[in-house]
Amino acid sequence: MDLQTVGFVGLGNMGGRMAARLLASSRRVVGFDTSGVSPHADGVEFVASPAEVAGQVDLVLLSLPDSGAVEKVVLGAAGLLSAAREGQVVVDLSTAAPNSTVRLSAALAEQGVTLIDAGVSGGASAAQQGTLSIMAGGPAETLATIAPVLDVLSSRIFHMGTTGSGHTAKVLNNFLNGISLAATAEVMVAARKAGLDLEVFLDVVNSSSGVNFASLNRFPKIIHGDYLEGGLSSRLMMKDLLLYVDHVRELGVLSLNAAGCVASFGLANQLGYADQISNRVVDALGDLSGGIRLQD
Repeated sequence: MDLQTVGFVGLGNMGGRMAARLLASSRRVVGFDTSGVSPHADGVEFVASPAEVAGQVDLVLLSLPDSGAVEKVVLGAAGLLSAAREGQVVVDLSTAAPNSTVRLSAALAEQGVTLIDAGVSGGASAAQQGTLSIMAGGPAETLATIAPVLDVLSSRIFHMGTTGSGHTAKVLNNFLNGISLAATAEVMVAARKAGLDLEVFLDVVNSSSGVNFASLNRFPKIIHGDYLEGGLSSRLMMKDLLLYVDHVRELGVLSLNAAGCVASFGLANQLGYADQISNRVVDALGDLSGGIRLQD
């Protein structure tokens, strides 16, 4: 398998940064994006369709917003399946519905193509630095074959099991991400309204049992007006949360804690923050709590 030329479909906020990492590793990247450009990866050789990407490479990476987009790229007119050939590998780095992933894997397998579902975590900063965590599902031997490419993008690769397990892990992780962000945002608005020194309060939280990713990595910046723009939008966070709710329902697992989190990001979307970074949920909560902002 040729791992020096890599196909990439979806070259936006995350995909573009990952493609830039591949280019920096002296690889050739053949790409397709509906916009026809990548704001983060100069040097991608753009072609006119996913099928044209598949026609030039053995390995295709996907970074797309949802399962509908992935299905269109794989199964649609001029999609990957129309040009697929025996021995190719498709790696889906999107956050996608596991049941859709399993169906796409079966369709690709009929053409002799292996699908690896590989959810990523770490956001735009980790994509740029090549320090993503990857949760992968699919054959272990295929994952080992393509590891030299994934190692350029990540600091750690977890093989979760069979097809769909990588996207399952990603959906579960993203729910925890969303709920910790929403809960910490609510608490920080309350701390501000109570007149607490927010730097000291964050030191308390991060030295105590309330510590979480948002309190450690997000709010020390947010309280000084840096919302870490460029990461997951509120609209995409809502998509991920609803993926979680749907998936645990399919598993027969109760989801008693999703309502508040979904409501928080629903509020953010309704108040105009849908296409801004999901960290702006703190402003949405602040808007309805008396116009509170964490920063002076």
